[in-house]
Amino acid sequence: MRSKKRSSTLKPRAALVVVNDAAMGVALGLALALILTFIPSFGVSALIDNSAVPETTMTVFVGTFAIMFGIGAALTGFLLMMEDS
Repeated sequence: MRSKKRSSTLKPRAALVVVNDAAMGVALGLALALILTFIPSFGVSALIDNSAVPETTMTVFVGTFAIMFGIGAALTGFLLMMEDS
């Protein structure tokens, strides 16, 4: 009897799982960036206020956290899904 060969293509359900993990990571990254900027004892808001263009610095700070956490969660979810198959 022949063993079943695994398909190397992603199924639509798998893509939805990876997108869901990425969205969860973005939400966690945004939450951490908000916590770091709104609690004064961390000192991040003071550093941002002292920069040349505070609006751009805040946007880059929050965007970096969101992208970093989103990509990390998506890759982790993808690897765990591939390991589970």
